[in-house]
Amino acid sequence: MSGDRKVVCVTGASGFIASWLVKLLLQRDYIVKASVRDPNDPKKTEHLLSLDGAKQRLHLFKADLLEEGCFDPVIDGCEGVFHTASPILLSSIDPQAELIAPAVKGTLNVLKSCAKYPTVKRVVLTSSMAAVIYNGRPLTSNVVVDETWFSDPLVCEEMQGWYILSKTLAEEAAWKFAEANGIDMVTINPAYVIGPLLQPTLNLSVEMVLNLKNDAQEETFVNYLSTDVRDVASAHIQAFEVPSASGRYCLVANVTPVVEVLKILKELHPSLGPPEICEQGIPSAPEYQVSLEKAKSLGLGFLPLEVSLRDTVECLKEKGFLRA
Repeated sequence: MSGDRKVVCVTGASGFIASWLVKLLLQRDYIVKASVRDPNDPKKTEHLLSLDGAKQRLHLFKADLLEEGCFDPVIDGCEGVFHTASPILLSSIDPQAELIAPAVKGTLNVLKSCAKYPTVKRVVLTSSMAAVIYNGRPLTSNVVVDETWFSDPLVCEEMQGWYILSKTLAEEAAWKFAEANGIDMVTINPAYVIGPLLQPTLNLSVEMVLNLKNDAQEETFVNYLSTDVRDVASAHIQAFEVPSASGRYCLVANVTPVVEVLKILKELHPSLGPPEICEQGIPSAPEYQVSLEKAKSLGLGFLPLEVSLRDTVECLKEKGFLRA
């Protein structure tokens, strides 16, 4: 199948980050074996099949996170595996079934398949700052969060942050399995991912741009941590291609007071920044920082927040999610 080209796998390929990852991998001349839950659903596949190079080098497979062994044919023959698939919900009736089991078991099922094939040189796992930042330590203005931070499952449970808990437990389980089975694994830990959509559906982190004005009064939204999806996808590829890449990579380009984000959004589209908040402001929180030192060692650059928000808003208008 490959010839001289490298073959890689992308799980959950129809998702926001994964779609951009597939696009950039095809641009770099990779052969991509991609898993989706339903290859016959055009909403999940048409935007992938229309990418440049897809007809020649993109191969779609059906896979379910909870089915052990179903990733075997996707991963067989691959040199790199990008595991992006994981459910994203902010509220849940049954967190164990809807979030935790698919995140943890799904990650382990992918890694179990990786362990079967010696062709796999490295696994890049899409984790989250959710698995980094929630450990009970105060986020004061003199704090710099880095890759040594790990979220505490007990803190996540006390918060009833079930998505946060799912990402924390999934990364924790992944490291244990990878170390026990000699798998070279790297994790990418972004925060809110924004930027233009390739898929036709609205994903949660971009939808939050539309809802930010309504959530701005909540203390949890006083600081807005964001990274552009194009930078996140590039980081995954660099984490695979750079031989010295190892461990975890915090990927937060911007830690911005939400009132500043709303001011930018209001300039881009009047409906997105309520004037009473932009003019009066909201209570400010200490602007802690997230270290980019390790991420920059991969040779990464980051798009400015203004560019990411502009491109997000333009895409939302083009796709009909926001009135022009």
